[in-house]
Amino acid sequence: MLDILYKDLEIIAINKPHGLLVHRSSIAADTSEFALQLLRDQIGQAVYPAHRLDRKTAGALLFSLTKEMDSQLQNLFATRQTNKTYWAIVRGYTEDTFSVDYPLKKENGTLQDALTHFRTLHRAELPIPQGKHTTSRYSLVEALPITGRMHQIRRHLAHVFHPIIADRPHGCNKQNKFWKETFKMDSMMLHAKELSFVHPSNQSTITIEAPLHSEFERVLQLLNIEP
Repeated sequence: MLDILYKDLEIIAINKPHGLLVHRSSIAADTSEFALQLLRDQIGQAVYPAHRLDRKTAGALLFSLTKEMDSQLQNLFATRQTNKTYWAIVRGYTEDTFSVDYPLKKENGTLQDALTHFRTLHRAELPIPQGKHTTSRYSLVEALPITGRMHQIRRHLAHVFHPIIADRPHGCNKQNKFWKETFKMDSMMLHAKELSFVHPSNQSTITIEAPLHSEFERVLQLLNIEP
């Protein structure tokens, strides 16, 4: 059963688990479960995804319950009238606040502008050597993507040498291997924490917050971070 975070007559939001695709895709022929079909069967009516989250990303995922609302929500995302907040656990100590304004290539090679603002929430250190360092340092960061490019947060953090734990292919292979072998942790540490927008029908402000999933909480505990 999917965790339903919000529901009215036109809109529904769930807390998507790590590893669940939003809908069928030709790049995931090995998968038989998708958020769209699971939610449709759970509530017994058609649903339309308003946006996408990467398969490996967990958190707030919004759907429309009518075709009319689908076009309106699609327009909100396309015209950047939504506010999205993500949490990520990354390698190294990040600055208190920083922004990454770095264009990203589409699959066809076209460059797109891409901007993400970041804020460091916590820093942590494990007494475990990593490479040439005597300890392992990590940060919990809040990410506010201004644009919505494919894998934007993942690629921007990798660009500034603070890759997300368990991110493949944008992360650090040595770090990912370390977490998998040491802690049996293989879930990418990126969570869509909050989504807010103005409801197209009644103009009320809707704020949807997604609780952290168990693997994200486990990593925070390992790092002795209280969210």
